[in-house]
Amino acid sequence: MLIGEVARRSGVSTRMLRHYDALGLVRPTGRTVGGYREYSAEDVRRIFHVESLRSLGLSLKQIARALEDPAFTPSALISDLVRWTEDRLARERELLERLRAIDASAPTDWQGVLRIVALMRELDSTSAARRQQAVLARSEEVPVPAELLAGAALTESDPHVAGALRWALARAGGDGVAALVAGARSEDVAVRRRAVLAIAGMPGAPGAAAALADALGDPDTTVRGHAALALGGQGVAAAVPALVGMVVEGSHDVDAAEVLGTLSQDPGCADRITTALVDELAAPTADSATRIRLVQALVELAGSTVREVLRQLAHDDDHAVARVASALVGVLERRSPGDRADEDA
Repeated sequence: MLIGEVARRSGVSTRMLRHYDALGLVRPTGRTVGGYREYSAEDVRRIFHVESLRSLGLSLKQIARALEDPAFTPSALISDLVRWTEDRLARERELLERLRAIDASAPTDWQGVLRIVALMRELDSTSAARRQQAVLARSEEVPVPAELLAGAALTESDPHVAGALRWALARAGGDGVAALVAGARSEDVAVRRRAVLAIAGMPGAPGAAAALADALGDPDTTVRGHAALALGGQGVAAAVPALVGMVVEGSHDVDAAEVLGTLSQDPGCADRITTALVDELAAPTADSATRIRLVQALVELAGSTVREVLRQLAHDDDHAVARVASALVGVLERRSPGDRADEDA
C-alpha cells in the first residue's frame, strides 16, 4: 500500500507516517518503481502497535525501545505511566477546583478574577500566619467563594488557620455546606473530623443538621463527638448515646456532661439520660475513673431523681466513687436549700 492509502486506513496522517520513517520507527518495506513508499501488511501492523502504545502515553523514544529491545519489560514503564497519569490528573483536578471557585465568585471583571487567584495562592502558602491573614483580611466588599473556604478547611492542619476558616464559613451563610458534607463522607478520618467540626459551626445552614446526624454513626470517636456536641447543643435527643459514650471514654467528657445537663431540662429526656448514666455506672467493665466521670456528669442533670441516685452512690463499695458522690450531694443541697427543707419536713 502507498502512504496515502495507509493514512486513510490507519487514521495516521501522512506527515506522521513520514516522521515515523525518519525516526526509523516504522520504515516501509519497499519502494515503488517511481520511488514512492510502499507499506507491507507487517508495516501496517507495526503502525497500529505504535499508535496503541502512544495511546497509553508513551513517547516515541519509549515506543521504539519497547518494539526493538527483546529484553525490555513493560512492568516498570507501565508503573511510571500510572504515576505520571495520577500526577497529571491531580493537577487537572486542582485546576478544575480553582476554575470552579472563580466561577462561583461570579467576578464582574478581571480584577475580581485576580483577587480570587491571589487568595488561592495565599491559602497555598507554607506559612500558617500568611494563610490565616489571607482569610481574616478579606473585606466584606470582596466576597470569598464559600466553596474555596470549605476546600481549604478540609485540608488545613494548623488549628489557628482552621479556626479562621470555620469563622469565615459561618459568616458565609451556609453556601459551603455541600463541599463540607462531601468531606464528611471522606475515607480520610482527618478530613471527616475537619468537615464535621466546620459543619457544627453552621447550625442553621441547609443540610447541616442531616450531615451531623449522619456523623453520629461515624466509626471515629472524634467525629461522633463533634456531631454529638453540636446536635446536643441544639436540643437534639438523638445525640444522647454519643454524649454518654464521650463521658465513658473520657473524650471531652466535661463538655458532654454540660450538654447532657442542657438536654435534661426537657422532662421527656431527663429520665432517659439519667438511666443511661446509671446503666453505665453498673456496667462490669466500668473502672473507678470511668464511674467518677459518670457521677460528675449526673450532677449536671435536672430533676430530683439525680439527688437520690447520688445519695445511694455515696455508700458505694468504691470509696473514691463514694467520696465524690457524697461531695456532690452536698453541692446539690447547698444549691437548693429549699428543696432540702421540704424533704426534711
